[in-house]
Amino acid sequence: MPSALTKLSRNMAWKIEFSKKADQTLNKLDQETRKRIIRFVQERIAPSGNPRSFGAALEGDRFKRFWKYRVGDYRLVCDIQDQIVTILIVKIGNRKDVYKDNS
Repeated sequence: MPSALTKLSRNMAWKIEFSKKADQTLNKLDQETRKRIIRFVQERIAPSGNPRSFGAALEGDRFKRFWKYRVGDYRLVCDIQDQIVTILIVKIGNRKDVYKDNS
């Protein structure tokens, strides 16, 4: 199965990268959920001049550098790297357990 990275267009304002773990999680999801997440990233986040306008900052010392996006019952935990115009999706999970520390 191709990586989620290969499904993203190159004509985007922000480069989108998936951590190995996030990519593995994405590929385990059902096809409809996977498509919905990819479409959200392609159509809303990547072309945006301000990717922070679609999500919310996480709180707490452990998470304060990360940003979250809601896609249905799923959350994308991201590291927005302004200096290199890249959004690294570090974790994907169901809203009820995505923030639990199970690395």
